[in-house]
Amino acid sequence: MMLSHYLQQAGGDSIIALSLAIVANMNLRLLQTGLLVGLVIITFSGCVYRMDVPQGNRIDPTLVKQLRIGMSRNQVEFLLGTPALVDLYHPDRWHYIYFLKTGDDGSIEKRVMTLTFSGDLLTNIDGTLSPG
Repeated sequence: MMLSHYLQQAGGDSIIALSLAIVANMNLRLLQTGLLVGLVIITFSGCVYRMDVPQGNRIDPTLVKQLRIGMSRNQVEFLLGTPALVDLYHPDRWHYIYFLKTGDDGSIEKRVMTLTFSGDLLTNIDGTLSPG
């Protein structure tokens, strides 16, 4: 049954016409399969889970509230951990940075807090790591 179908499609009874009809049908099937696979990939590419990417100093807001002017460097480091950046030219400034890129919509949240010391004591708190 299948052979006669190809012969009718080829319009003759020669083996060359039969071979050409089979190859044309195979190419059509391959093209259809490729298009179907491409459509499935495009459809499901939006369903990929993208996770949140937090970077920097992730510090609990209750710890930030405990910061006080006049604390020593050791006390601040014990409370908040090591800073993300200590400026080489201004060693009395400590920078705590928190950066979050959400996976849902790709929005970026950046929080920066700069602590300034005079000698060994904290003299200024600029910025916050608390949300909002």
